[in-house]
Amino acid sequence: MPIKPENKARYPKNWKEIRARILERAGNRCERCGAENHKPNPVTGSKVVLTVAHLDHTPENCEETNLQALCQRCHLAYDHQHHRENAAETRLAKSGQLRLI
Repeated sequence: MPIKPENKARYPKNWKEIRARILERAGNRCERCGAENHKPNPVTGSKVVLTVAHLDHTPENCEETNLQALCQRCHLAYDHQHHRENAAETRLAKSGQLRLI
């Protein structure tokens, strides 16, 4: 998944090298479903572009045990609850009921 501009500073300078190492470790396949990078996804048929997920959702934590190569489908499924919580907080903040820190 692309890095949002507002989060770019949270990633280490050598992120590209870390990402390459994780993809190599995974054999250039999704570590959840096995979909191969740049090939059709076996479920959706869309072209797979592997991403590297931070399992704790913290970009600063680039320990190998916290990183996993995932296809878009698996990455979105993994992040689903986290995205729901963030969206709910954003909606509350916009309504004036919650102040984001």
